[in-house]
Amino acid sequence: MFATGNKKMLNMLILDILEQYSDEDHHLTQQEIILHLRAQFGMECDRRSVKNNIDSLKELGFDIVTNNKGAFLAGRKFDNAELRLLIDSVLFNKGISQKRARELIDKLKEFGGRHFSAKVKHVCNLPELQHTDNKQTMYALDALNDAIDKKKKVSFVYNTYGTDFQMHPKRKELYIVNPYQIVANNGRYYLIGNYEKYDNVAHFRIDRMTNVCMLDERRKPVSQVTDFKNGFSLPKHMAEHIYMFSGKTVSVRMVAKKHLMDELVDWFGKDFKIRKELEDEMLVDVKCNKSAMKFWALQYGPYVEVIEPVELREEIKESVKGMHEKYNA
Repeated sequence: MFATGNKKMLNMLILDILEQYSDEDHHLTQQEIILHLRAQFGMECDRRSVKNNIDSLKELGFDIVTNNKGAFLAGRKFDNAELRLLIDSVLFNKGISQKRARELIDKLKEFGGRHFSAKVKHVCNLPELQHTDNKQTMYALDALNDAIDKKKKVSFVYNTYGTDFQMHPKRKELYIVNPYQIVANNGRYYLIGNYEKYDNVAHFRIDRMTNVCMLDERRKPVSQVTDFKNGFSLPKHMAEHIYMFSGKTVSVRMVAKKHLMDELVDWFGKDFKIRKELEDEMLVDVKCNKSAMKFWALQYGPYVEVIEPVELREEIKESVKGMHEKYNA
């Protein structure tokens, strides 16, 4: 709250009122500003003082527009469309707790003033959306960012849900991991790293981590991680790990229905090749994590047939056979 009765603060009080109550669709007259000053701050002034202070604010660089309708603050850090995008990003982020999501959304709404807040009533659906129960997620992100920046190892407890719908440690021992990158995928945060005991890449859900701690020991150089020996390309890595499964990447050849083109681009980007086109089918080559490809092929089973590698084809065949037996028992 600003100090009341202090004329030296008048320009800041007027700026606060313009931030809260004005926008391109809602202009404030000098009389309306005077009424807000009296009601909110107990400050008395006349129209000349309002005009002079608005002119002073404009000279200081604030983007205030005045015309025959009144005045409004045009220059804001974010316009309404940008704020909606940011709020929706928080709203549908599964990697932060519901309480933290509410706090962030309330802070973002303040950038748009009271008229904007009235336009984003959809945030009331927040309790119905899926958010993590882990209140440590934001702290874990900070700790992991620091460790990546300083090239240090991290330790943490990795959790899994039990039948009581509560998170429990997956094992007694702490995980010791070399952290390299944090990514967001399907509304969740993941750590791309290397589990100390092995030389391959592993992915860890950050909302499943607790007690994250940066260690004094330096992390393993990227060059010593098998999957990164030829350099690390994040777009390529994400395209090959569509479900964030760990494990090796394989070259896959499959027959897919042409109407699946949108889904192929959504999941793999444009980093796949169409080797042959038939009337309603196409022969496609793509590189992907083996486990993820199996899951994807099962998901789009009626429209996809994996041809190679034979090992993957057999695994899919066994899964389909198992499902057939379950549903025909």
